[in-house]
Amino acid sequence: MNILIIGGSGGIGSAVVERLLEEKPGATLYATYRSKRPALQHDRLRWFQLDASDERSVAQLAAVLPALDMLINAIGFLHSPEHKPEKSITEFDPDFFQQNIQANTLPSLLLAKHFSRHLKAKSTSYFVSFSARIGSIEDNRIGGWVSYRASKAALNMALKTISIEWQRKLPNCCVVAFHPGTTDTGLSKPFQRNVPQGQLFTADYVAQCLLSLLSRLSAQDSGRLFSYSGEEIDW
Repeated sequence: MNILIIGGSGGIGSAVVERLLEEKPGATLYATYRSKRPALQHDRLRWFQLDASDERSVAQLAAVLPALDMLINAIGFLHSPEHKPEKSITEFDPDFFQQNIQANTLPSLLLAKHFSRHLKAKSTSYFVSFSARIGSIEDNRIGGWVSYRASKAALNMALKTISIEWQRKLPNCCVVAFHPGTTDTGLSKPFQRNVPQGQLFTADYVAQCLLSLLSRLSAQDSGRLFSYSGEEIDW
């Protein structure tokens, strides 16, 4: 079994790498980092530097990796030192919006384009991208955070569209969007004080939830958005 984890150096991504090493003893793992190579080493783990929003970088990685049973994209963007998510449309900034699209939407499209030929397994293969409940149009009842919401909604539409195409071209591939909940990582740090008790999760817990979910899914579940709890979320 070959598994690729995009963003394996991030808060949840690193937990997914460690959990896979523990739970999939027969798997070879390929994981990516943006700038600083992680300290974690293992004889079944290979690290690659990758800018997942750069097509040349993604294509170069695809050219050197073998067929895959699973691709998990765990990267994402919510805020920067200069910008927090908008409370009002009056705070909208085009550059911040583009940062959200560049990090939250574009990578999955590039990965699907260049790794589709890697996922043609005769048994079930998986293409997983971390999304968010906040990207659900149906579930949007409080507004705000327009750039983040829009980038995740665009990601959701992209994944749904890819899943429809791959029903014909990769009938054994399960394309899934995954909502990890609020996880105790740098991405959520500025907003954790508003999280209800018991709803701030460790990265390891989220990794366990993801792998448990995938163990229950097949190609018939392709094109759906799931929560860490296993609940399906309306698009």
